[in-house]
Amino acid sequence: MASPLGDKIRARRTELKMSLDTLAAQTDSSKSYIWELENRDNPKPSAEKINRIAEALKVTPEYLWDAEADIPDESVKDRAFFRKYQKLSSADKKRLQRMLDAWDEDE
Repeated sequence: MASPLGDKIRARRTELKMSLDTLAAQTDSSKSYIWELENRDNPKPSAEKINRIAEALKVTPEYLWDAEADIPDESVKDRAFFRKYQKLSSADKKRLQRMLDAWDEDE
């Protein structure tokens, strides 16, 4: 029987139409490792691996670990986006800001 963690990984991966191979490649994992996380009773991935999986799935690590949360809500997706934003270079942040500013001008 899969764990809540495995169920969440599988559900989100499926929602994003992402294959096991794709998730494995994006997280520097093997396909079999991702399969085991999704299908084993008590997986014990490292915090680093959970962070990579969460980033690839566009959710937070906290969401993956929270046994009570069953669907990522907008706040989870927003926090995941902000974490990705924080890793951008200054030039990319400025570029994104210009895009948002241009979008505001259209309103």
